[in-house]
Amino acid sequence: MANDRIKHDLGGAWQIVKGYFNIMADKEDEQATVESISSGVSFRGATLWVLIFAIFIASLGLNVNSTAVIIGAMLISPLMGPIIGMGLAIGINDLDLLKRSLKNYAVATVISVITSTVYFLLSPFDEVQSELLARTAPTLYDVLIAFCGGAAGIIAIATKGKGNVIPGVAIATALMPPLCTAGYGIATGNFFYFLGAFYLFFINTVFICLATFLGVRRMRFSHKQFVNYDRYRKVQRYIVGLVIITMLPAGYMTVNILHGSLLKANLRKFVDAEFAIKGTSIIDKELDNSKKTIRLVAVGKEISKAVIENAQGRLEQYRLGGYTLRVIQGTQSDSLLVLNNKLTDMKTDNIQTMQMQYRRISELEKQLGAYTRYGKLSREMTGELKALYPKVQTLSLSPATQVSTDTAAVRSYVIALMGIRRGERLSENERPVLEKWLKARVKTDSLRLVTVAAE
Repeated sequence: MANDRIKHDLGGAWQIVKGYFNIMADKEDEQATVESISSGVSFRGATLWVLIFAIFIASLGLNVNSTAVIIGAMLISPLMGPIIGMGLAIGINDLDLLKRSLKNYAVATVISVITSTVYFLLSPFDEVQSELLARTAPTLYDVLIAFCGGAAGIIAIATKGKGNVIPGVAIATALMPPLCTAGYGIATGNFFYFLGAFYLFFINTVFICLATFLGVRRMRFSHKQFVNYDRYRKVQRYIVGLVIITMLPAGYMTVNILHGSLLKANLRKFVDAEFAIKGTSIIDKELDNSKKTIRLVAVGKEISKAVIENAQGRLEQYRLGGYTLRVIQGTQSDSLLVLNNKLTDMKTDNIQTMQMQYRRISELEKQLGAYTRYGKLSREMTGELKALYPKVQTLSLSPATQVSTDTAAVRSYVIALMGIRRGERLSENERPVLEKWLKARVKTDSLRLVTVAAE
């Protein structure tokens, strides 16, 4: 009797808990949800333009390292539509919706990358900001964020209490910034940036899809019947394989990051415990995994050899066994600081010198381009002039500048040196017509026509 009563009480408690977590009580009309997701899959007209402008906004945010601008771009981005559509299509066995979602997903992805590439090609700022770098090294945490975001998204879409869930999912899963970073990688020729960023976007896509698929199945959406059941099983195997393959590189990166973070934490504990010496400060600590070396730079009271040897022997206790401890102090540390300051100054001077050289090269390239352009234009226009005015034999165009002796103002103009057949000259009516024609062809407001006898 006692056991039966306990079972009854546990069963009642379980029913209460299930009532709190029951999604089906808030489920909206299923057909309306499917139609809403299906309508958001298409990328045409206004939706496509919204995507393009959102990409420009996100690229600007990444370029100037503004988190607020990036968040704004993610809020207006319509990229979630075809991704959720793919998850729904797989969940309800709708192959037509899946094909449409994949097509629009590909269109949106290609247009996004092209737009961001064009922006970064035109942008005068090409420095790598922290917001850009953050999109180039995805980890297992990004997998979890994408999965949880996708799960929250499909629950919000399919139930009554939507609230601010959809905008929050758009911000958390961050679909747009990786595509912009991929465009930056193409624009700057950095293949690793492109791969890392595009891999992050692919992770978000796969796991939002997976979360949507599982959410649809959990909320028992009606399935369309497959004519070929074997084909359906094959699609399921592809999904499982894609999920596993996507997770492997992210898992490897996460293990490396966690291992590096653990080593840094152990090093910090080791230094705080073993080198808490009055009058001595550790100003720098570095752990070199390739050489299995720990380098400490100390200033102040000199650390004795005995203390260093004792600390070396205690590395194992901090899970740093196998590393060799090297302490730089005294004149060594002073020299190191001086050298570091010199290198910093040299770096600053080099950057300034390079910037000046770059500006000078740009100016020279513009000048060279102008001379090249006028030479090519002279050859083209000579043939046209001969057809219009047989007396004209040659034409030479060149840029020129004139400095005013009174105001020191610089005026730029084009000299048109025209060779006229011997014994002939331009009439009073021909000269203004030719000057007007030359200005229009050369695209300049200031031109000086000089005529000479042709050889």
